[in-house]
Amino acid sequence: MAEFTQDPRASGPVITGFTAGGFKLDGDNLGPRRVDGSLVLTPVSAMPWNAPAIDALDVSAMAQVLSLTPAAEFMLLGTGSSMVHPPRAFIRAMEERGIGVEVMDSRAAARAWGILRSEERWIAAAIMGL
Repeated sequence: MAEFTQDPRASGPVITGFTAGGFKLDGDNLGPRRVDGSLVLTPVSAMPWNAPAIDALDVSAMAQVLSLTPAAEFMLLGTGSSMVHPPRAFIRAMEERGIGVEVMDSRAAARAWGILRSEERWIAAAIMGL
């Protein structure tokens, strides 16, 4: 099982590993913990996410991301154990709100999150459970 360590210069939540159905988290005010299922990450918090099926994904499922102030530069979308494209209408709707979406499998999204946050990028991530 993969394990990651947090760069002490980065702030906010970081995924430190994967579990059978979710993730290991650290770096926020809740301390080390396991999150089963899907989650939304912002530079300041990690929240469980009741993710819809990828083909039913729409902007209403992104309230936590859309409420981020200032707005995220872009959002990583982890689609589970393999990359699956969300509806084109979802991508368009997010872009209309000024947030680009980078789609990848959830493990890649977790790794990208760590790298981009270590660069102090102001991004968000919606990552579906494995």
